[in-house]
Amino acid sequence: MRPLAFVTGGSSGIGFELAQQLARHGHDVVISGRADRVHGSAAALRGHGGEAWGVQVDMGTREGVEEFWSFVAGLDRPVEVACLNVGIGIGGAFADTDLDAELELIAINVTGTVHLAKRVVHAMLPQGRGRILVTSSISALQPTPYETVYGPSKAFGFSFAESLREELRESGISVTALLPGATNSEFHHSAGMDDTVFGDDSWKNDQAEVARQGYEALMRGDDHVIGGDDATRRQVEDGKQLTEVEKAEKHAAMARPS
Repeated sequence: MRPLAFVTGGSSGIGFELAQQLARHGHDVVISGRADRVHGSAAALRGHGGEAWGVQVDMGTREGVEEFWSFVAGLDRPVEVACLNVGIGIGGAFADTDLDAELELIAINVTGTVHLAKRVVHAMLPQGRGRILVTSSISALQPTPYETVYGPSKAFGFSFAESLREELRESGISVTALLPGATNSEFHHSAGMDDTVFGDDSWKNDQAEVARQGYEALMRGDDHVIGGDDATRRQVEDGKQLTEVEKAEKHAAMARPS
């Protein structure tokens, strides 16, 4: 029997590419998504020779997380790989953005991640093995004006992964954080950022390459990996030499609506 993995937010973008990596390397995969295209994405994953299931749920609600986990647990198979990938963004000045939308972002990026991670850890500890991937962002490493709630939510994800990794270090369970740079997915369009520098996909990282890097780091048991090209890694290294004020100014220049 092929090992079982799941990817939240796996119907498109980096999540779908992570699911493809897992399927190509011999895993059966469960993916979640809010839209009904999750079922088509699952069908595409079956083309890699294994089984795949799409679960249409809202991972920003307690009920959605529990429904997804109930489906996974109902397969009655050990979960070998858990990719906590689902996340959304919101662009624009904080004074102008919608409070309910930002609370939804926190529910998906923060609360839902913690909720599902609790279920995963409780399932993996008795196994004495497992791999967990938390998708964060290089936004976790800097202030993110005009994405003022998104960046802190990704900082939470990175710190959460690092903390959980240390707690589980002797358990046989590895925790890896994936920190992508700007990627040519639907993310910035969905975040309402078409009128920013991020609205231009021509300079962004390839989502399949970012997912490959994340998958390989996960399989090695790495602490974390920067997802992207050499320019993305240089951006992270250069940022270590800047003050938080300077980093905020650089991000604002890219994320400010025109």
